[in-house]
Amino acid sequence: MAFKPAALSAAIAVLPFAALAADEVVVLPEVVVKGAKPEAAPAPLNESELDADVLQSLRPATSDTASLLGNLPGVSLYGAGGVSSLPSIRGLADDRLRIKVDGMDLIAACPNHMNSPLSYIDPSAVASAKVYSGASPVSAGGDSIGGSVVVESAAPEFAKAGQGKLLKGEAGVFYRSNGNAFGGHLSATLASEQFSFNYTGSSAQSDNYSAGDDFKAYTFTGRAGHLLARDEVGSTAYKAINQAVTLAWKGDADLVEFRYGRQNIPYENYPNQRMDMTENLSDRFSLAWTGRQAWGTLKAQAWHEHTRHEMDFGEDKRYWYGAASGGAAAQDGTPCAPIGPTCAAGMPMNTDGKNTGLKLAADIALNARDTLKVGAEVQAYRLDDWWPPSGAGMWPNTFRNINDGERDRYAVFGEWEARVNPQWTSVLGLRHETVKMDAGDVHGYCTSGMCMGNQLVDSANFNAQSHDKTDHNWDLSALARYTPDATQTFEAGIAQKTRSPNLYERYTWSTWSMAAVMNNYVGDGNGYVGDIDLKPEVAHTLSLAADWHDAGSKTWNLRVAPFYSHVKDYIDARCLTTCSDNKFNVLQYVNQSAWLYGVDVSGKALVASTQSYGDFSVSGLLNYVKGENRDTGDGLYNIMPLNAKLALTQKWGRWTNTVEGQFVAAKDDVSDARNEIETDGYSLFNIRSSYEWKQMRLDVGVENLFDRFYALPLGGAYLGQGTTMAMNPPAGNYPQWGTSVPGMGRSVYVGMNVKF
Repeated sequence: MAFKPAALSAAIAVLPFAALAADEVVVLPEVVVKGAKPEAAPAPLNESELDADVLQSLRPATSDTASLLGNLPGVSLYGAGGVSSLPSIRGLADDRLRIKVDGMDLIAACPNHMNSPLSYIDPSAVASAKVYSGASPVSAGGDSIGGSVVVESAAPEFAKAGQGKLLKGEAGVFYRSNGNAFGGHLSATLASEQFSFNYTGSSAQSDNYSAGDDFKAYTFTGRAGHLLARDEVGSTAYKAINQAVTLAWKGDADLVEFRYGRQNIPYENYPNQRMDMTENLSDRFSLAWTGRQAWGTLKAQAWHEHTRHEMDFGEDKRYWYGAASGGAAAQDGTPCAPIGPTCAAGMPMNTDGKNTGLKLAADIALNARDTLKVGAEVQAYRLDDWWPPSGAGMWPNTFRNINDGERDRYAVFGEWEARVNPQWTSVLGLRHETVKMDAGDVHGYCTSGMCMGNQLVDSANFNAQSHDKTDHNWDLSALARYTPDATQTFEAGIAQKTRSPNLYERYTWSTWSMAAVMNNYVGDGNGYVGDIDLKPEVAHTLSLAADWHDAGSKTWNLRVAPFYSHVKDYIDARCLTTCSDNKFNVLQYVNQSAWLYGVDVSGKALVASTQSYGDFSVSGLLNYVKGENRDTGDGLYNIMPLNAKLALTQKWGRWTNTVEGQFVAAKDDVSDARNEIETDGYSLFNIRSSYEWKQMRLDVGVENLFDRFYALPLGGAYLGQGTTMAMNPPAGNYPQWGTSVPGMGRSVYVGMNVKF
């Protein structure tokens, strides 16, 4: 147990009176001590941080770090693999957000964005998670229009003065009934007063999960030994292993940290993609220095990430052999050999990504009122995406999807925060980014003669164009906060934020439907083709927020935050040639105009405090966003419908018990251009309980208590089994357009964590 100095001093002060306690009661006169507590700058209202108690209670219930953010205002989740969902902030997701993990700007190196940035840190390793929404400060990151997500692992720990050495750690295990999911984590620290060493490791795996009570999965013959169960959702199994080592040195005014992280995902299957991840290996190196100066703080960081990523069909998608190719392969998915015009051995797809970054930032206290933040960042990204030959139209050469892709960012920013008086605070920021992109020439599986799907024409057209593009992007933000008294705060912000296209939006080139459907990172089942001449997206955003609370912000608060954003050159999609309703089609990325508006409401309140049954509190979230393509009048894709969460929590001694309800309206405002599937409304209920000892914590809970069937509003199209290579397979084969990915049915979980 750690003692605060003030508490320890008080304990020492009363020691002389302890001997008198047995004989007489000594009544001391009341002493009132008054003093001014140093004020920290209040966090902006468009910054939300995940509550530490909520974070701890959710860890045993999920292996998907992004899902933790669903408990913050304005955040929803694009469904993907079991550890790789994508956060969406007020209708803007994925690369439209700046996502930082331990200070590193991470990028998904995959045409389906399977290795999303937050998949590289396990929930057990997350120490804090913040979301900046709306008119976020320019210091929170650039090359984004929807906001920033900042996730940090635990800071290095050191022995206290005179302690000698510090040796501590924790270990935990979990089990979840749905999908037979299990795993564990271990963290150990050995430190002196100046040096610290930490190891953190985690493992999680699951079989396919089961949907709620009313779902019946597709079934078909020929699947030797693996017919899906009635309620089984295909391609939802996964296994993930994450490890990290941290070395740190602390001086009087300096902190140096070296972090190395390695991820190994042997498999992660995707119910809304035509491919599955068959391996993902990532190595990350980071060296950071923080120095405290008389004038403020200076921070520097350099990092490098290398990702080797492989995709192919998992076992739930191997039915296409023989049936689709007409070759000698068995319908149970056994690959044929040798490969040739009528024999395919899968469809391997490989990606190699290298991400190198350097940043320098300073917080300068100009005076008691003004603080200046300045910084510079460089990021160099390299990407190769190639598909080895595998027969039956996919041979004899390697398909070069992106060849020698380059995306480099050079950024500088300045931000001025002024506490004009106790009531008014303002933040003004300016950021400039130069984004340079390029890619080499490409070719398909076939480089001469008769080739399937216009590979020769498409590659020739692509290679004839100049691939070199340079964007000069400006970000501006202005925020003002007014605090008339201790019980209310108001904030207004305006911002211009800019994002350049990613490599897949600019440089994917094949119109062949079989190749195009493999370039899809939104999970809607369609095929996508890039456009070299895409312009950067520019969002103009107005954010407002009002927060009412008790004077100490301890017993209740209510926050209401409306927003509006107009996006110039929004990257949407249009039909490439001929498209059909109620089918999957080939689309092309295109610049159009869009707007998004809505409101986030959040709050909490202590409703009862009893001596017999502890404290009872309620908390809630309500999110609404509307998105529209202004050029076509069409809805924007994957906009979360009106949704709310309401929780009742009891804290009674060492016990914490929570009952939570989640309520989602029907999604009927969809993107017609993508033939987006509508979903019904639903309500889910969860219960959680935890008990803490001094060194141990036990968590138990039930998710989807009543085993309700529901479709994930942002889960995309169900492509979890069948002939997924064919964009629209013949009747009787799967997948067919029109089925959304089902959510998980009832799941009972238990987790145990021990500190030592």
